[in-house]
Amino acid sequence: MSEVDTWRTWLTVLRTPGLGPGGLRERLLAANGDIDIVLAQLRRHPAQLGDEAAAWLDQPDEARLAADLAWLAEPGHRLLCCTEADFPPQLETIPQPPAALFLAGDASLLLHPQVAIVGARSASAAGLAHARGFARELGLAGFTVTSGMADGIDGAAHAGVLDAGLATVAVMGTGPDRVYPRKHHALARRIAAQGVLVTEFPPGTAARADHFPRRNRIIAGLALGTLVIEAGLQSGSLITARLAGEQGREVFALPGSIHNPLARGCHRLIRDGARLVESASEVVEALAPAAVALGVELASRLSGREGRKDAVPMAGASGWRGDSDYQRLLEALGHDPAALDELVARTGQSAAALSSMLLMLELEGMVEGLPGNRYQRLAH
Repeated sequence: MSEVDTWRTWLTVLRTPGLGPGGLRERLLAANGDIDIVLAQLRRHPAQLGDEAAAWLDQPDEARLAADLAWLAEPGHRLLCCTEADFPPQLETIPQPPAALFLAGDASLLLHPQVAIVGARSASAAGLAHARGFARELGLAGFTVTSGMADGIDGAAHAGVLDAGLATVAVMGTGPDRVYPRKHHALARRIAAQGVLVTEFPPGTAARADHFPRRNRIIAGLALGTLVIEAGLQSGSLITARLAGEQGREVFALPGSIHNPLARGCHRLIRDGARLVESASEVVEALAPAAVALGVELASRLSGREGRKDAVPMAGASGWRGDSDYQRLLEALGHDPAALDELVARTGQSAAALSSMLLMLELEGMVEGLPGNRYQRLAH
């Protein structure tokens, strides 16, 4: 079966009314991950999902599927399915994990250690400055900043990272071909070129109020921790923070003036157990152990070495040093800055596996991440 045929099967199933990510994942589990078997079973028993699903499965909208396939055929676009090795494992433990994600940009960024920055849409000038500053510092420290591309804090966080020449992840509450709010069209183009746009909604999906809580669970799920900068008591950012806490992730909040209504949500989070932070270095220090652990897991998983106990580096200060893949990577780096795609060619490793290994080396002070997805070996 061709790649286009596989895409068409996935799109047909993803667009089946009433199925949802949970139902699809259950069926994939029963079918050993074979999407063709899932579609065949749905077509044998269409009434299980109702008349609308039965009508779709009997006669899918060919124009809609053709438009989906046209979007996927564009450079940099991808349908990342939960059956693929580089589907982000951190999403597997969230409520109703997505069955597939539509991506525009660099898919490997979803495997990087991420920090979510969220906050008020009607943020103050100080809040916007804090968002840009924290995002830039976290990006320079080796974390990928993730947010929802909303107005206010979200947009400022994305811009702060992009302006530093670094990458960012934007999780959308629309289809990948729609931008909300509309004023962020230029920002979305920058993110697609320098980072990655992510959504579980297929092309053509417009913004709806109920889409954004669903988007928020993915933001919280991708990130090792969530930082809230300015939020009212009724802010959607508090939903993201709550989801992060429920998923066992760290929650950080920036305090503010008692006279600022946009500080009240942060103060409530702090009273409820969120970490009060005043600098990006505090976030980095808190999340570094989790980032190292994620790097170890991904490097092992993506290089197909799970069965080799001697090949999995320990999450300690120097457990990677005896690992031959890490030694080859250091040799491939040489002494001049090298881009990730150059390292892929030199080592034969996948970009996702190398990203995780490079993070480990960066946290150990052996490698420095540079703008433009380049890396420099440091002298020791």
